[in-house]
Amino acid sequence: MGKCRLCGRESRLVSSWLGVCAECLRRRPSEALTRVRRVRGFWRTRLGLPGETPRTRGRTVKCRICVNECSVPEGGVGYCGVWRVRNGRLEHVAGPGMVVGFTYLDPLPTNCVSTPVCPAATERGFPVYTDTKGPEHGYYNLAVFMGGCPLDCAFCQNWEHKLMVADKLPEGLSGFPETKLGYWKRVMSLEDLVDEALNDSVRCVCYFGGDPTPQAGILVAASRRVLRKARESGQAFKRICWETDGLVNSRIMREMARVSLESGGIVKVDWKAWTPSIYEALTGVEGERGLARLRGNVRLVAEMGRERRDPPLLVVSTLLVPGYVGPGEVYRIARYLASIDPSIPMVLLAFHPDHRMPDLPTTSVDHAEKALKAAYRAGLREVYLGNEWLLRPHYKVEPWWDDWANL
Repeated sequence: MGKCRLCGRESRLVSSWLGVCAECLRRRPSEALTRVRRVRGFWRTRLGLPGETPRTRGRTVKCRICVNECSVPEGGVGYCGVWRVRNGRLEHVAGPGMVVGFTYLDPLPTNCVSTPVCPAATERGFPVYTDTKGPEHGYYNLAVFMGGCPLDCAFCQNWEHKLMVADKLPEGLSGFPETKLGYWKRVMSLEDLVDEALNDSVRCVCYFGGDPTPQAGILVAASRRVLRKARESGQAFKRICWETDGLVNSRIMREMARVSLESGGIVKVDWKAWTPSIYEALTGVEGERGLARLRGNVRLVAEMGRERRDPPLLVVSTLLVPGYVGPGEVYRIARYLASIDPSIPMVLLAFHPDHRMPDLPTTSVDHAEKALKAAYRAGLREVYLGNEWLLRPHYKVEPWWDDWANL
């Protein structure tokens, strides 16, 4: 049972770690975010990462890869943990020709967010991007898990990515052999990545994590090599996909989308929330700034997707965080998407308690049903529910975060 430190409300739908409820985040954003920033910074500094986006004045180097646009001092590291400054220049923490991440083969069809519209699981894109009407049994997705992220999501399902770029382990983890810092410092060469992707049994290459954003420019170049070599060797299908927060520099986003467009892949953008204060509380990124970049990049990819309707280039997902991301948030995101193109697929994901929000329940049936209804009411034609096996009749959606019906 969590308690809001501002209004005193006690509920299982209030995160004890955040210490503020969604209603106070909307009505008293300045006070609520002051508290959240303090607790978030404490967690990050224990890992040797910046507690907040570096905005140091004086002699710094500006990184423009993502919306954070960190100003990094000499010897410092960006918010993502992937880029540092040495001798007045930005350097990748893994060194030239390397990336922070690891790969594994995931049998198709896999539990991907984009599964409902993916050529690997459906007949969409047949026969141009797949030769199979239905699941591509016997083939694989090369899952490329990237370390680092522009966000610091309190509910992160893959929070271990932070350990891959951390300078030290927080107290409570260091006693476990499998979490020794050396184990998490996993890096790979671009040559190895390209070679693995060229395996004849690999049909999809999906970058996720963490997030591919901090290393996206490097990955785009590697992906182009994969596509070129695949063509030269006669491999007909090699789809490049991304699961990302949508906060990358728009010029890089265009190139990410381009390799997916050409290869039959999909760009899945994870849109966390619509309200700026809720977005920041959940992710650590300045809400207004982050949402402006997100809206722009979503529109960019959607417009590029008009060149290829099937399979869709863009898929947008939203995690239904109990107490924070309700039907009202979903309605507003879906309404924006529908204003661009009603055919943009949206996937609503059931929440699993993890990382700094372990005290919240999984998403309820009522929450999911109302969010689905809200997305359709907003004008979208394709809305799906992911992780539906997590749903339980835990709670009913409360009126103060179910305001979409009157919009």
